[in-house]
Amino acid sequence: MFSEVIAAYNEAVFDTDRGRALQVVQDALAQGVAPEDVLFKVVAPALELMIQTVSGEAEFNLAQHFMASQIAAEVTEAMLSRMAAPPQAIGRVVIGTAPGDFHSLGKRIVVGCLKARMVDAIDLGLDVTAERFVDAAVERGAAVIGISSMMMHTATGPGGCLKVRQLLRERGLEDKIKVAVGGAPYRFDPELYHAVQADAWASDGVMAGRVIADLIKEA
Repeated sequence: MFSEVIAAYNEAVFDTDRGRALQVVQDALAQGVAPEDVLFKVVAPALELMIQTVSGEAEFNLAQHFMASQIAAEVTEAMLSRMAAPPQAIGRVVIGTAPGDFHSLGKRIVVGCLKARMVDAIDLGLDVTAERFVDAAVERGAAVIGISSMMMHTATGPGGCLKVRQLLRERGLEDKIKVAVGGAPYRFDPELYHAVQADAWASDGVMAGRVIADLIKEA
């Protein structure tokens, strides 16, 4: 029965059928599947499978990406509310778009995937200054700053990731707070993250969830 739940959920997610995915979860709970098993044996593996699919199929587009991550985030929140003792988040990240960048979709995908990975993601919104990134990370105890950029000039601008790195260095925080970047410019040039002095980059929203979770574990 459990294998059938996994197969049905995966099919619904890859079809971006939110209603069917949520119904699969509700049916599983009604049949006695524990919320913990739904979260860690159905939702989390589905994200891993999606990463593999994204890597191998160019047809898997941004809209599918977004919907799949939102389904995962919604199911995660629902399962946590049902657990007698919800698991603690593995860590915290502050995330936003670079100064001058107003593209939100990629960032929203990342936030959804992070929630499903038990990462406390604090969304700072759009057009976030370097000072705000660093101040928020310090105030909220975040181990990672995530910076999303959809244009080359916002990715490489002096007020973006380069400025974040400068502030972390000046405040003696480089060993405590990591920086992850993502967005179209980094897909065009996979080595760009070195130029902007980030610690890591992700090729897409789903992979960003894994990259940021790994950075948190290293912190």
